[in-house]
Amino acid sequence: MSRITARRKTIRITSHGEITRPDTLAVEEPLEIRLGGEQLTVTMRTPGSDIDLVHGFLLGEGIIGSADDVVSARYCAGTDENGHNTYNVLDVQLRTPVPVRGRHVLTTGACGLCGKTALEDVRTRTRYPIPADGLLVDIGTLATLPAELRTRQAVFDATGGLHAAGLFTEDGAALAVREDIGRHNAVDKVLGWAMRENRIPANDLVLIVSGRASFELVQKAVMAGIPMLGAVSAPSSLAVDMAAESGLTLVGFLRGETMNIYTGAHRLHRSAVTESPIAPATAGNHS
Repeated sequence: MSRITARRKTIRITSHGEITRPDTLAVEEPLEIRLGGEQLTVTMRTPGSDIDLVHGFLLGEGIIGSADDVVSARYCAGTDENGHNTYNVLDVQLRTPVPVRGRHVLTTGACGLCGKTALEDVRTRTRYPIPADGLLVDIGTLATLPAELRTRQAVFDATGGLHAAGLFTEDGAALAVREDIGRHNAVDKVLGWAMRENRIPANDLVLIVSGRASFELVQKAVMAGIPMLGAVSAPSSLAVDMAAESGLTLVGFLRGETMNIYTGAHRLHRSAVTESPIAPATAGNHS
């Protein structure tokens, strides 16, 4: 965990007085993504699984559709004050180059994106429309997945400062779990893993995220052909609209035996519970 976590001095205030001690923090560093030597974007991320992150990011942007579209992904030389490589610049060579200058990278909801434009953009760009049937998940199985995700958050245990995303089979088996300072990066990392394992389109998988479900996370799931997204916290209104538009099953406030099903309830087998609507979850931690 040498580059994933860092130690910093802190003064802890307790009922018994002050304690000066080191604290373990999650590392946050920039990653510059280049295409053919030209800068495409810079994202702040926790180092680790960078190759997967870049594959997932390019999938979400509609730049690539499979691992075969990538010829190579290599770190470029970049050094710190001690002359050590920072591994913070990654150059991707595509089999079919795309223009970078002036390229429009899809803006997220945090930047005031127009809702109608966003929905139409994702619907027309995805290479993997979500099938109406196929995946069927027992509601009891879905309820266990956040806890399964939590058991695999080793860096969160050390720092308390990371988001997580995981890909699960319909019977609850964890295939990949990644952590990152940014929730979108954590999703990119698991989607990049799936792409490099030839699991895209992921029509048979469930994506679980540790925080809220923003439009951006739904968009990434749709671009990967994932039919179900479960979030521990709340979705946004645009996220629900995007899920409904794309035929994705979106579940929020997924906490223990309670959850809110916002779209795509037909993919959840509910024989063990009543068929009446699930009671709305109370607003809690909207991390």
